[in-house]
Amino acid sequence: MTENKSSLKLDIVPEQVREALVLFTEKLNAALGDNLQSITVVGSSLTRDYRPGQSDINTVLVLGKLTVNSLDAIAGMAKVMSRKKISAPLLMTLAYIERSLDVFGVEFLDFQLIHQTILGSDPFVLLNPKKDDVRLQCERELKAMLIRLRQGYIAAAADRKIVRDILISTEKGLAPLLRAMLWLKSIDRPAETEPTFKKAGAEFSINVESLIYIAGWQYEKVYPDKTTVKNSFESVYSIVEKLAIIVDELEA
Repeated sequence: MTENKSSLKLDIVPEQVREALVLFTEKLNAALGDNLQSITVVGSSLTRDYRPGQSDINTVLVLGKLTVNSLDAIAGMAKVMSRKKISAPLLMTLAYIERSLDVFGVEFLDFQLIHQTILGSDPFVLLNPKKDDVRLQCERELKAMLIRLRQGYIAAAADRKIVRDILISTEKGLAPLLRAMLWLKSIDRPAETEPTFKKAGAEFSINVESLIYIAGWQYEKVYPDKTTVKNSFESVYSIVEKLAIIVDELEA
């Protein structure tokens, strides 16, 4: 593949990330050549959730073949990527995507909703996950989240900073699950985090204020007191518990 930077499709990519993506693409083309089939930007860097200098830029690369040599080539770019806030890309083949819809439907739905293919053909536009598979994944993920919350809280031994980080991780993981649950009910899904929480809260009758509050902790470097952290944990645990019951009863 030999597309130069002038042919990159950067029309909906924010100005702040374009320079980094042009450099990234040039290095990928040089390192991978014809094995590189497409580059797709996914996630918050395409939405109003993006915080310049703080948010990561996430990408999916579709390769012709997944080889150790291709991993080595991309690994050699790690320092450059880190300086530009580009996370390690997800590597896939078209065959992998087709065979994985039944187990990663939630992720592919999010990619489909929030993405821009800047080089090559869009690998997500025609995907059609089955609702039964997505509902089952949501249930499995939410119940696993409850286990992680319990184990994490115990392992934290009341360290409020560790519990804070657990809650941030949980909040981030809930957004795509809630979008998938809205999709299961054929409801339009917001791309941004706070609108997602609010819409899901209204649809599923849950109070999501604690999730919205926690969403601000990461970028604002908030370190709440012990009581606030404990109350937030109780609230988030209750939300996840309720959602697990709701999705268990949803008809796909």
